[in-house]
Amino acid sequence: MGANNGKQYGSEDSDLSMRTLSTPSPALIFPPNSPGFQNGRGSSTSSSSVTGETVAMVHSPPPTRLTHPLIRLASKHQKEQANIDRLPDHAMIQIFSFLPTNQLCRCARVCRRWYNLAWDPRLWRTIRLTGETINVDRALKVLTRRLCQDTPNVCLMLETVIVSGCRRLTDRGLYTIAQCCPELRRLEVSGCYNISNEAVFDVVSLCPNLEHLDVSGCSKVTCISLTREASIKLSPLHGKQISIRYLDMTDCFVLEDEGLHTIAAHCTQLTHLYLRRCVRITDEGLRYLMIYCTSIKELSVSDCRFVSDFGMREIAKLESRLRYLSIAHCGRITDVGIRYIAKYCSKLRYLNARGCEGITDHGVEYLAKNCTKLKSLDIGKCPLVSDTGLEFLALNCFNLKRLSLKSCESITGQGLQIVAANCFDLQMLNVQDCEVSVDALRFVKRHCKRCIIEHTNPAFF
Repeated sequence: MGANNGKQYGSEDSDLSMRTLSTPSPALIFPPNSPGFQNGRGSSTSSSSVTGETVAMVHSPPPTRLTHPLIRLASKHQKEQANIDRLPDHAMIQIFSFLPTNQLCRCARVCRRWYNLAWDPRLWRTIRLTGETINVDRALKVLTRRLCQDTPNVCLMLETVIVSGCRRLTDRGLYTIAQCCPELRRLEVSGCYNISNEAVFDVVSLCPNLEHLDVSGCSKVTCISLTREASIKLSPLHGKQISIRYLDMTDCFVLEDEGLHTIAAHCTQLTHLYLRRCVRITDEGLRYLMIYCTSIKELSVSDCRFVSDFGMREIAKLESRLRYLSIAHCGRITDVGIRYIAKYCSKLRYLNARGCEGITDHGVEYLAKNCTKLKSLDIGKCPLVSDTGLEFLALNCFNLKRLSLKSCESITGQGLQIVAANCFDLQMLNVQDCEVSVDALRFVKRHCKRCIIEHTNPAFF
């Protein structure tokens, strides 16, 4: 039965190969002068020899059998050892599913059978390209053209595109994706600083199922909306909403409150939002956010220096829905802001308040008594937190697994011992640059056997 199935599958592939005109070359992925491109079959004479630039080439399907001189000279014994050719098609496809895009293109050039298997639609739900020198605009154009071969101008199987770190990606490349991939659900373009609002508009307006968008490091992106004009006066077109749930805008330095207002008005289904180092965001922007996006579970405003206790009051409106909050290095946040979060967000699991120097033992006490399910807490570089605050944590947060106290000058070994005696599930403890004794560290290790201790005490090992 297995042999018959394999024979039938091969017949279908033969028909597919008759329809197939070309396959992208590995030159889509590697520059011609790179070692990865020059080795093996990547050095085919059909590839371009342009120096210093990754180019997109097109090749016809390879012959049924390899014609390389080294292959022709191989002994019969060596040929018999090529057991991979004995695997059925479904097993080969499973193996190919673990390969990145560039390696899959290489496999397509081995022989006709591999060509047909490598272009199985099940293997092309994701495109992943990386590299600073890659001509990613052209690569995306050639790949999507090939994937649209059976459904002209539309690539229905592609759901994920990851081109993070491809600095040569421009709006043209994203426009190609937007036009050809209406079923796109996940797009990651972090570090592609040539992307603008125009390209993001194309993607969100033409890909209605997009749920995950990572534009971190795209410093030109200031807005995400269904209108080309980034204005808060414009409502979503015909009442439409963007279905994005996960949005990472880390290091989008020029994002302001007005842009955040527009994002919130169009992306009301957000559950995960990361605004790390969006330094122009203020409490007013957070107020807009809480008006429209009431389902947020994870929020990061780390290094947003204008966010204060008033912003914490707005965030607290998320109440029990909020599980993750990062406010690291927000110097204007004090115990008052922590009290807002602790009072209303009782199901908080993760809090990063590193560098919030206005937080004291009183804030930690209120947090520990109200957020008893807390699993991870970072209060490093909070010089006003002492052993008293640690005692409140130890007596209330028994499920604590990760605790960072780095550079907390008022912490001593006594506070650590109280934590270790009550929080048996502790898995990570950071006490770097803290004045704690070797005996205290050994006590922690005895009581929390799975705990990894990060320290700067050379006498403890």
